[in-house]
Amino acid sequence: MMEERMIGRIADALVKAGADDYEIESVHVEGREFYFIRHRLDQDRAKSVHTVSAKAFRKLDDGAAVGIAQAKIPYGASDEEIEKTARDLVYQAGLAKNPAYGLNEPADVPEGCGAPSEAAAPGLRDMAKDYIEAFAGIPETVTEYLNSYEIFVNRVDREFVNSRGISVSQSYPMSQIEVVTNAAEGDHEIELYRLYERGTCDREALTRDVEELLRFGKDRLKAVPTPDVGNAALILSTQDAVELYEYFCYRMNAANKYMQITDWETGKPICGSMEGDGITVKAVPVLPGSSKNFTFDEEGAFISERYIMKNSVPETFWGSRRFSSYIGLEDSSIVYNFTVDGGRKPAAELRKEPYLEVVEFSDFQCDEMTGDIAGEIRLGYYFDGEKTIPVTGGSVSGSLRELAGKMHLSSEQRQYDNMVIPEVTRIEGVSFTTVD
Repeated sequence: MMEERMIGRIADALVKAGADDYEIESVHVEGREFYFIRHRLDQDRAKSVHTVSAKAFRKLDDGAAVGIAQAKIPYGASDEEIEKTARDLVYQAGLAKNPAYGLNEPADVPEGCGAPSEAAAPGLRDMAKDYIEAFAGIPETVTEYLNSYEIFVNRVDREFVNSRGISVSQSYPMSQIEVVTNAAEGDHEIELYRLYERGTCDREALTRDVEELLRFGKDRLKAVPTPDVGNAALILSTQDAVELYEYFCYRMNAANKYMQITDWETGKPICGSMEGDGITVKAVPVLPGSSKNFTFDEEGAFISERYIMKNSVPETFWGSRRFSSYIGLEDSSIVYNFTVDGGRKPAAELRKEPYLEVVEFSDFQCDEMTGDIAGEIRLGYYFDGEKTIPVTGGSVSGSLRELAGKMHLSSEQRQYDNMVIPEVTRIEGVSFTTVD
């Protein structure tokens, strides 16, 4: 098999060039792409992309330090090309010193570790068919309709080996969907865009997402300038809320702990007072429907289920072998799927007091280092305690470092690809600038 020969040739070349250790990863993506204008297929394509990356390690200072260099090697490269790249990598690895650490060992990978259950997912044709049929069934009107959509379905085969004896492989599905919807009223027209990432097609979830987008377009047409909302809370109930929870995951990354980007410590609460719901985050290897269902990470480490944070108290950091070792974690891995527990109250309860629920931003951001949040409002729903109106204009700002203890989470949850989060997140104390 060419794949095995390619990896073996690279491994032999690295050893011959003087590498003390190595890691090699091969990724093969088979895909189909479909481009629709309204519901008419404009074009479709097939693709096959194969990439191989190699990492060389050199022991320096009598083993007290390690040098690392990495490069991509063209699939099908000649022996001469591979050998030259191997020599270059070993040379480059001697130029930069890092504190020494050990690579993952076979003992860290359970016997039989391989593809997750979704390896038996439908083929590319069936995956695409599911998406096409789902779009065909979405209800539209003359004034609210699908402008265009693009479907990208992929089958990914990954193989990883290292010099310590790990050799693992897995296959998984991955898809991306781009959707543009239109809503019109006379000469006024609103166009909205979404990018969805998933493993395979969840027809119910896709239909809900697109119907929601069509409704947002319709409401945007009748939105009024955002008034002074006073002390109303901010509610997030769309994919933008993922930004909030990625902040908590990011600050629990071992690299950020080692580089002192995060000052959080295990066993110590992340905020002084808790007026809302505590944040509980779990790392999981497999999440049904995720495009990132890996049983092992990009360094060959087995991904186990574990709590990252419980009730706003850090439990354990996660990350690469290198930085995990630097902060004293031996049983760790890179994590790709996360779940965030819901709170004590249902979504309806969180909407009983005044709020501004923003569902469309020009660009909502949460700084992963500082926790600062900001975004300009394209569409929101303001509830003053009696009535709800669609609004547009103004902005929101605040900092999760100060507001983490004032977050109220719905008991219901919603999945966005590789993250399950509360369906509704209500934050007290956010600052608003509004339109007079």
